[in-house]
Amino acid sequence: MSEYLMRSLMFVPAHNRRLIESAIKTPADILLFDIEDSVQPVENKQIARDTIIEFIESGVFKNRNIFPRINDRESGQLLRDVMQLTIPGIQGFMYPKAKKGDDIYFFDKLLETIEYEKGIEKGTYKIIPLIETTSAVMNVKEICSASKRVVAVAYGSEDFITDLEGVHDEEHISLFTPRALIAMGARASGVIPIDTVHVRVKDLADLEVNLKLSKKLGFEGMLVLNPIEIPLVHQYYSPSAKEIENSEAILRLDEEARKNGKGVAIMEGKFIGPPFVAKAQKILKKQKLITNCQV
Repeated sequence: MSEYLMRSLMFVPAHNRRLIESAIKTPADILLFDIEDSVQPVENKQIARDTIIEFIESGVFKNRNIFPRINDRESGQLLRDVMQLTIPGIQGFMYPKAKKGDDIYFFDKLLETIEYEKGIEKGTYKIIPLIETTSAVMNVKEICSASKRVVAVAYGSEDFITDLEGVHDEEHISLFTPRALIAMGARASGVIPIDTVHVRVKDLADLEVNLKLSKKLGFEGMLVLNPIEIPLVHQYYSPSAKEIENSEAILRLDEEARKNGKGVAIMEGKFIGPPFVAKAQKILKKQKLITNCQV
């Protein structure tokens, strides 16, 4: 399991001091200081970098996980982003518009070169690719496997729908297949799948519908636009009391069965096979990570 807790990843426009100050007070697991889409015109991008550095160096985000969303390799801004922001207090970067594995391989080597030049340990900075195009969805496993720095992969549905020339319908049917493919590609590569933003941020009932489906599809977290979404997001991506209780019971019964020479334990009339044991172990590891992050 990743060392990072990634139930909620909240975007914060990095040139907006008021929103950054508000972000300090939120319980978001990951703060995505944005230098890309939400920072316009282009002159504001340097303001965004300077503001991130100022806040990081002030110490107000100590013990928080910071992943700036940088600009893509065709923007003309990428080198400035990473040269200035490969500093202590930043754990990695969200890389937008990744279309294939080569994009992530390129970014990995760029980070490696900068780490070498700055005397930073190789592999220090992690990557979260953002899947925003049809080609990226088709290449998701390749993207996830392109670098050992990749700790998670996130879905950007609005750009995807535009590229698809589809419609983001109210029932979210058009998002189902790409969501499923992204979650499978991520899990197959051993990285965390992060679901797309919920665009109707004040409609918490619709958010809950999405969260129920998201968890069934295998996602471990969600991109967040507004702090009001975080409590519900954390509720669904955290193990419930019942899940924890059942997991502890499964591991206890499995251990007893092994000690007594029984092949498989039985719980509530059901055989506890290896998949049940593995799932229980993952649930308890996740809860331990949550507990440690709250200390």
